[in-house]
Formats: sequence, structure tokens, C-alpha cells
Amino acid sequence: MGQGRSSASIILMLLCILVFHSMMIHGDTYTVGDDKGWSFGVENWTAGKTFKAGDILVFKYTPVIHNVVVVDESHYNKCSGLGGLKYYFSGSTNITLAKGANYFLCGTPGHCGFGMKIAVNAN
Repeated sequence: MGQGRSSASIILMLLCILVFHSMMIHGDTYTVGDDKGWSFGVENWTAGKTFKAGDILVFKYTPVIHNVVVVDESHYNKCSGLGGLKYYFSGSTNITLAKGANYFLCGTPGHCGFGMKIAVNAN
């Protein structure tokens, strides 16, 4: 009987470690723009939110009309997707945040100027 309890305790401990480890690896998931999605005027969507490295941003948008471009701070400030670091066109894009500053904009001409850009600082 002692052997069975010992085995059960070990299994329970391993399950707890696995769950804790899984929670550490997977961050929170945020839909950019909430119900509105990745669209005009989303620029202030990050206000009041705290992000951490490993969190996932979900960009939902109409492909062909919109896209997601990962840019550096300079391109973000200029609203320029030309020379972006990475481009997405699928209509549903999941991006895992890196530690530090992360910049995203819509590369369709004029869209960034209408607030279709976000800057996210991940701790």
C-alpha cells in the first residue's frame, strides 16, 4: 500500500511540474483590436494592457485589403512598411512577442496613417 501512494505522489508531482512548465512557455493570447480586429484606429489598443515576452498577438483582417508588417521603430514612426522585417497576408496572423519593443503596421498605402499600427513593449 505504501508503494502505491508513493507512485501516486510522484505522478501528481510530475503533472504539477508539467502544468507549471506549460504555463511558463505559453503566454497570454490577445486579439489585436478586440472585436474590431486589425483595422483603422487600432493604434491605442495597447493602452492599459501589460504584455510579456511569449504573449501571442492575433491579427484578424481582410486579406488583400490589409496585411501585417513587422517593422523597426524608425519604419513605425515613418509609417513605412517598405523594408519591413516580416510580412503577413493570410487574414489571421499569430505573432509571438519578443522581449522589448515590438512594432507592427499595415503596409497598405495610407492605412498606417489612419492608425493601423501598434507598438507593444513586452517585459
